[in-house]
Amino acid sequence: MQRRHLLHWASALPLTGYMDRLQAALPGAGTPRLLVVFLRGAYDCCSLLVPTHSDYYWAARPTIAIARPGQACGALALDGQWGLHPVLEDCIYPLFQNGQACFIPFAGIDDLSRSHFETQDAIELGQPPGGHRNYPSGFLNRLAQVLARGRPSTPVMPMAFTSQLPLVLRGRQQVANMELRSVTKPGIDEARSRLIASMYQGTPLEAAVHEGFAVSHAVQNSVQQEMEQAGRNAISPRGFALVARRMAALMRERFDLGFVDVGGWDTHINQGGSRGPLANRLRELGQGLSSFAQEIGPEPWRHTVVVVLSEFGRTFRENGSQGTDHGHGTVYWLLGGGLSSSAGGRIVGEQIELGEKSLFQNRDHPVLNEYRAVLGGLFARMYGLNAQHMQQVFSGVSPRDLQLV
Repeated sequence: MQRRHLLHWASALPLTGYMDRLQAALPGAGTPRLLVVFLRGAYDCCSLLVPTHSDYYWAARPTIAIARPGQACGALALDGQWGLHPVLEDCIYPLFQNGQACFIPFAGIDDLSRSHFETQDAIELGQPPGGHRNYPSGFLNRLAQVLARGRPSTPVMPMAFTSQLPLVLRGRQQVANMELRSVTKPGIDEARSRLIASMYQGTPLEAAVHEGFAVSHAVQNSVQQEMEQAGRNAISPRGFALVARRMAALMRERFDLGFVDVGGWDTHINQGGSRGPLANRLRELGQGLSSFAQEIGPEPWRHTVVVVLSEFGRTFRENGSQGTDHGHGTVYWLLGGGLSSSAGGRIVGEQIELGEKSLFQNRDHPVLNEYRAVLGGLFARMYGLNAQHMQQVFSGVSPRDLQLV
């Protein structure tokens, strides 16, 4: 994006004084940059990070399990305990091997509602559980406020790459948002269905074909509606892959705190294993993240951290529709050229061996790495925040230092 194009676009921002900040000095290559990627709809972490240490994984997932490492389309071995989905071999796996990616299993929030909306709100607000929710106060906005007070000569520049300002960036600090969206078309739309049905007109199969298409479209519309509601109008994985380079250019040139949400992860039916709908979304997401890392440039990438999270995980066992249902604990991803040697290329955080007896409520990953504590520890290291600063971002939390950066 040319500078004149960026400034022309920015002139339309409905934020008083934002242009003055936007035209301030460019962030230096060494300025810390943070991008939070929210996977709305609760992605299946057991397909991303395969517990290769658990024979029960394959027993619990007879049709959707990722094959063992070394087998055809098998998981990519990360260590003796975990493997990565094979569709990420050309994008995320090289980052892991180069110490620029790590994973935190058993991560998440203590909320047990298993509601997309309740849990997404709770995560974005980042406020103490059980208390009154202050909706105009998201945790990334509070972080931006702390950073703004700590470096008045270098304005903090947050940006939401979303159609509407998300809860996580609402608050006292001014934040712009820009829509990045791509809508995919269904494989067989209603016009094509009518054309195919006309071929059977006047035959004994006419009624069956019409009924079949009617049922198929009803089911697809119902599932699509649920996925879109769970995704809260988030960009699709394919859309994310297409716009990641543009987003990286903006963060390289002007913005140092970003947020984007990616929908389409509510896989109750026909989830697939090494191939299928979920595999396609993971591939598109991985390609987008890899493109982001390339486009932002080597020196800024050394000071950039990308956090990928979701509201919760999914059931360890597959359901009767060859999918998974709402769960609890999940896996967070961290990417960046500046990950520490104790984190980059590793599986970090508290862990347990996964088996039938260790499942939470006999169905889910337990949460052992609470998200506010994990992110608090990350922010403290990235920005040099003290305990008082951290209480302003995550009240009542003792940051957990996993030495991520």
